[in-house]
Amino acid sequence: MVSLTLAQDKPKVPTWQTTPVKDTVAKAKTEIKKVTPADVKEAIDKKEKAVILDVRDPGEYTAGHLPGAINVSRGKLEFNVWDSVPDKDAKIYVYCLTAARSALATKTLNDLGYKNAVLMDAPFEAWVKAGYPVAR
Repeated sequence: MVSLTLAQDKPKVPTWQTTPVKDTVAKAKTEIKKVTPADVKEAIDKKEKAVILDVRDPGEYTAGHLPGAINVSRGKLEFNVWDSVPDKDAKIYVYCLTAARSALATKTLNDLGYKNAVLMDAPFEAWVKAGYPVAR
C-alpha cells in the first residue's frame, strides 16, 4: 500500500524561513542576550524597572500583548524608539509573534546603543500556553 502525504497535512513553514532571512535571524540571535518567557514573567511580577517592548504590528498588539508592554513595530523601530524609550540604559525585554522580528529588533537596539535590550527567545504563543496574563 502506498501512502500519499497531502500538502495540506504538512505544517506550513513561513516563507521567510526558506530565504536568507532565516540566516540573518539566526546570526542576530548569536549576537544578543536572550531570556525565557519565565524570566520576563518574573521581572513583571517583581515590578522590575524595565520596558516590555512589543515589536509586532499595531493590530497584533491590540489583539493581545504582555501586561505593561508598549508597541513600536519593527518597521518603525529605528525612527520611533527614541520617543518611546529615551533612556538608552533602560532594561528592555523585546518580543514578537515568533521571536524573529524581535531578534532583529534587539540586535538593532543594541547597535543603536541600547545595550540592555534582551530578546524573549520564544514565540508569543509560548507566553499564552504557559498561562501567563495577556492584556488587551
